[in-house]
Amino acid sequence: MTEMLKPTDEIRGFKFYKELISPFNQERIVADIREVVREVPLRSPLTPSGYKMSVMMTSAGKLGWTSDTKGYRYENKYHNGRQWPPIPSSVISIWDMVSECRRQPDSCLINLYLAGAKMGMHRDVNETDNQWPVVSISLGDDALFRIGNLNRGGKTESIWLQSGDVAVMGGEARLCYHGIDRIRFKSSQLLRNGGRLNLTLRVAG
Repeated sequence: MTEMLKPTDEIRGFKFYKELISPFNQERIVADIREVVREVPLRSPLTPSGYKMSVMMTSAGKLGWTSDTKGYRYENKYHNGRQWPPIPSSVISIWDMVSECRRQPDSCLINLYLAGAKMGMHRDVNETDNQWPVVSISLGDDALFRIGNLNRGGKTESIWLQSGDVAVMGGEARLCYHGIDRIRFKSSQLLRNGGRLNLTLRVAG
């Protein structure tokens, strides 16, 4: 059994593994995600209230997270009826390194943040069983990640995430509010046109 890594930072139960993914492996993962996006292109989803999100999304795995005026939920197919592509093995290997979890993820949400994109404070609560952790992979531009509390409001803390960093939300942190306040657009040269690629691995079903 592979020995689990120790996080480089821990804030309110969120574990951070800074510079975990080498530049070579970052390039490999991005190439694999491009293949996924060719099959199920990125889209800007609507919130339940009808506003277009600033982040573009798609998914890989057995289930894909989606949002529209009907609400937030997981679907087993892309909007045009196509099956979601499998989660690339290069991405699964990161889960295996940090999740401390016997289950494999069945969903990988792919978020692309371009200039001005952000993600409001939210909790990951659409999964069937919240005992399993959420693993978040950062690729490309720097992002300011904000950590909140189990309930809305109150004091928050923030940390800058760079390309190759990995965050794990498990245990006491699993249902805490969190979000992305902003990115430093073109602070990385990993993506051809700039931006931040975030891969969020979950056991959804």
